[in-house]
Amino acid sequence: MTLSRRLFLGALGALPMVRLARGATAHRLTILHMNDFHSRHEPVDAAALTCAPDGERMGCFGGAARLASAIAAERAAAEAAGRTVLLLDAGDQFQGSLFYTAWHGEAELAVMHALGTEAMAVGNHEFDNGPAVLSRFIRAARFPVLSANVDAAADPDLAGLIRPHVVLEKAGLRIGVVGLTTPETAVGSSPGPHVRFAEPGPTLAASAAALRAEGARLVVALSHLGVGADLGLAGAVPGVDVFVGGHSHTLLSDSEAGAAGPAHQAVDGSAGQAVVVQAACYGRYLGRLDLDLAADFTPVAYGGDCRHVGLDLPEEPRVAAIVAGYAAQLGAVRSRVVGHAPEAIGNTGCRIGECALGDLVAEAMLASVHGAEVAITNAGGLRTGLPAGDITLGDVLTALPFGNTVATLKLTGADLRDAVANGLAGAGRGAFPQIAGARLTWNPLTKSLVSLAIRQADGGFAPLDPARVYTVVTNDFMRGGGDGYAVLRQRAIDPYDAGPGLDVTVADAITAASPLRPRTDGRIAVRP
Repeated sequence: MTLSRRLFLGALGALPMVRLARGATAHRLTILHMNDFHSRHEPVDAAALTCAPDGERMGCFGGAARLASAIAAERAAAEAAGRTVLLLDAGDQFQGSLFYTAWHGEAELAVMHALGTEAMAVGNHEFDNGPAVLSRFIRAARFPVLSANVDAAADPDLAGLIRPHVVLEKAGLRIGVVGLTTPETAVGSSPGPHVRFAEPGPTLAASAAALRAEGARLVVALSHLGVGADLGLAGAVPGVDVFVGGHSHTLLSDSEAGAAGPAHQAVDGSAGQAVVVQAACYGRYLGRLDLDLAADFTPVAYGGDCRHVGLDLPEEPRVAAIVAGYAAQLGAVRSRVVGHAPEAIGNTGCRIGECALGDLVAEAMLASVHGAEVAITNAGGLRTGLPAGDITLGDVLTALPFGNTVATLKLTGADLRDAVANGLAGAGRGAFPQIAGARLTWNPLTKSLVSLAIRQADGGFAPLDPARVYTVVTNDFMRGGGDGYAVLRQRAIDPYDAGPGLDVTVADAITAASPLRPRTDGRIAVRP
């Protein structure tokens, strides 16, 4: 693997290029790319929460209108240098804010059309509300929505809509673009019983060969697999020149502090080099990849980097107007009734023991992830209770105001025990654990765990096995080590933090279970 480092100059000047091979440059292509936008149409802060009006002082970034300005600036600079420009999206436009909750992709599509998106990969979150919602999005899209390893032929809503690949012709250059979707979507989202996910490698190889046969001179994998998978495929699958990635929310950059790696990772394979790029998430960065091609369209040099989309950029007026139009309607969205409860569901006592609200939230989290065995959430995240009578989406957002996502991971039983023990040690504070799929006893005098049992398939409970690996659901704050849950950060196996919003997950559970009559059941018991 050859790694390169360059200074990013963006629209400020010429981009230094790294030579891949000898030869004169005959064609110049710039790929602008984004991924994992997750409906963040308004500027957000480092925790991905929507910014307050003083957001500039709080280090906020992004927003669709400023992203549009960044795209316009990079496009203009590239075209002024004689380069052909292509704008690609590596998936996960869906899920993450009220814009998606309310309109299920309509707002995202309006912005994407205004940006000039030319192709998009299907991300796992595009299936979060089922095939019918994705079908409406694709039918209305004025660009191809791609995935070679998704087989939706048997689905009545999606059959014939998701294309494996496409050839885009730009200034005489035929560019093949093939989409890829993480197979984890089958269990981590809601694709339904008729959609199948194949292993990416063979389907990518078949699409690359088909694109070459169709006359593509350059092949781009628009991948929603994660950077690790992209690097592996780049060295194993011939015929692919570029991987524009998403899913892992990875920043690859030469100029930004904290980047996971260089802006372009050039991987040596059996048939030459392939370049892997990714631009983090939430519209915080816009990726730019410059490719110089020889007369036979062989890549001979590459350059570019990720551009930070800060509040110093102006808002592009057309996209700002689109976002403002949807934002003006969000008051009505917050007033939407999602369920009913004959009695109020308070949050009193959630930091010192089991509470009905904690049971409700933890059970919603557990039910949202196929195959999950245990859910654990921190009492500090339950800011208010839910009222008696009609419960609105605004009530749910007030109770769960932090914009957390559902996070999944695997833990050994020993590490799960340590996580629960950490929460009990924080009794009286926000770390106290609310759980589902398990029962525990604890000593409140010593704030220590006495026993922990896990629910079995037959509904009974068995003692925790320290050596066994369990599938656990939590929230992204805790998974990142918040409230002292360092074990969830340090010992997690196969973690995934970009699940659906916790607020939406709980709102959906309330709708499904309404009218609510939550009661505690003794899952957190006291033993002196």
